[in-house]
Amino acid sequence: MQKLLLTVDAISTWFGKACAWSVVALTLLISWEVFSRYVLNDPHAWVLDAQIMLYGVLFMTAGAYTLAKNGHVRGDVLYGFFRPRTQATIDLTLYILFFLPGIVALTWAGWTFANESLAIREQTFNADPLPVYPFKFFVPIAGAFLLLQGIAEIIRCVICIRTGAWPSKEEDVEEVDVDKLKEMVHVKDADIDALDKSLTPQQKGGQ
Repeated sequence: MQKLLLTVDAISTWFGKACAWSVVALTLLISWEVFSRYVLNDPHAWVLDAQIMLYGVLFMTAGAYTLAKNGHVRGDVLYGFFRPRTQATIDLTLYILFFLPGIVALTWAGWTFANESLAIREQTFNADPLPVYPFKFFVPIAGAFLLLQGIAEIIRCVICIRTGAWPSKEEDVEEVDVDKLKEMVHVKDADIDALDKSLTPQQKGGQ
């Protein structure tokens, strides 16, 4: 089971990283349009629509990746103090009550939405129209990946409730944890305070 869960993590990670390249495309597109508009005096009406669609792709496809890395913000400040079994019970309840209905509805409605757009060959409303339907298919695709990752997280909750410990997850680049960094270099807060007291005001000011 653990191997299957890590495989789902890997799939979500691959999907998120692949779609993250839209950031590069978005940056290049905006840079080129700024140059074209202000230097060449040749603006393009379709660029704004393309920017919105690329940003939409980035926003929609980040969900599964973020869930796989446990990166979503938690509003409950007490959550971190609970035991793993209590955390898993809370998560499982919220997944069943809110996550599953919401993401299933998103995926189902998104599929219908995209197919209707495809049927009429929907385009943007400007002088240089762009096809919209290819981008609308990212809604159900992103929903399907998020649903798959959510099911994996539900299984993790069940395992944690049974065993009392969270199953491992695939590691990836994360923000620096200051406390962990201190442990790695064997530095304590007392050492930092002592060093700070030994510095002169000029040294602290970088003079």
